[in-house]
Amino acid sequence: MADASRPHRKRPALSYGQKVFLVATVPLVLAASAIALLVMFQARSLSEREIRFMELRLLEAKQAELVNYMSLARTAIQHIYGNAAPDDATAKREVAQILAAMTYGDDGFFFVYDYAGNNIVSPKQTYLINKNWYDAEDRNGGKVVQELISRARSGGGYHRYPWPQPSTGETAQMYSYVIGFQDWQWALGTGIWIDDVLAEVAQVRAGTEARIQRTFVFIILITLAALFLVFVSGLMLNLRERRLADAKLKELTQRIFDTQEEERGRVARELHDGISQILVGIRYTLELAARRLKTGKSGVADGIASSSTGLNDAIHEVRRISRDLRPGVLDDLGLGPALKTLVEEFSKRTEIEAVFETVVFRNRLADDAKTALYRVAQEALTNIERHAQATHVRMKLYGSRRGANLTIEDNGIGLKGTNQAISPGLGLRNMAERIEHLDGTLTITSSARGTRVEARLPLKHMLPPLESTEERKTA
Repeated sequence: MADASRPHRKRPALSYGQKVFLVATVPLVLAASAIALLVMFQARSLSEREIRFMELRLLEAKQAELVNYMSLARTAIQHIYGNAAPDDATAKREVAQILAAMTYGDDGFFFVYDYAGNNIVSPKQTYLINKNWYDAEDRNGGKVVQELISRARSGGGYHRYPWPQPSTGETAQMYSYVIGFQDWQWALGTGIWIDDVLAEVAQVRAGTEARIQRTFVFIILITLAALFLVFVSGLMLNLRERRLADAKLKELTQRIFDTQEEERGRVARELHDGISQILVGIRYTLELAARRLKTGKSGVADGIASSSTGLNDAIHEVRRISRDLRPGVLDDLGLGPALKTLVEEFSKRTEIEAVFETVVFRNRLADDAKTALYRVAQEALTNIERHAQATHVRMKLYGSRRGANLTIEDNGIGLKGTNQAISPGLGLRNMAERIEHLDGTLTITSSARGTRVEARLPLKHMLPPLESTEERKTA
């Protein structure tokens, strides 16, 4: 039983480069293996057919040789056998003597068995003579003499079997041709050993197998070379991608620093130009009221009232700055009310006619999606205020089967009219990166009649429907 206290070892996750290498090499290895197996199978099949054809041709040559030997034997005994009676013992003895004397080469001879299996002629294996070999078997269990007699009874034929070779005494493959003397009930045959044929076939088969092995080795070498090229290419690609990633990371880090500095500068300007001025005015008003109070002059109450009004302005200014940094209405009431407030304040501040339209979502947006869409709207309105020279702005927020959509349109002079490209600005890049981070799309189209910014977020950022109507309104 496994120890429950033993920590579970997590399998190391594959890196992007390793995944690319596996995706590239696994199909290559499988394809090369399949090709190698197919080539080996086809080559062996073709070589076996060629070897069988060659062996058949060689055996046909041996058959022709056996037929020639048998023709010589029949010519030598035909005048005796043709004129003899079935029971002519003298003629049989005379034919047996003629056949026993007909030998050729080191191992060539003629043999005779009667249909009962008795050996009558065997000049180079005399131990067989006058013995019955009807049930004799070769080393493979074949009934050699029975098979020869059977072929002789049927008119003649060829038979291949292992048999001791007279010159060496070793068992080898013998190829025999036998005919029948039906009147005497004799099976006359001769045979030759086909060691040369088998050796040539074995040599051809070994050469073919060697060629197949060489082909297989070549395929392996080619596959290894391809894998090496894939590895080197992947390594170079990985290094290049890493350099690009490092460069992009440095650029992104610098962009973050620039954004932070820009935001800090904006907040500093807001504090200096807004709250700081208001507080300085309040201080002077309070100091003036204090001096009047000491000297007994009138107007102290007016100074205190003015200071109270200034404090209220400071409080509103702090709330405005806080709302710009992170609007509380976005967390409390949802994206729709937050955008509506943003548009109303934009219209009030810039005196540009602005309209906000929305459709109540059946699903709630996730927090990161609400923040991304709000920042896109905020940046778009800032760009309109600074550059567009527009007189009308229309913002629309709605949901669809594909997700959430936010559209901001103005009737300004367009991005080309502002001498800006569509994508290089820091604000526009931030907008695009926010949406792309959530797997959405940001589309910016501009002409002389205005600019249209459209942000789409996929359906996965929509949370399940809420049961409460009041909760749905906060979506």
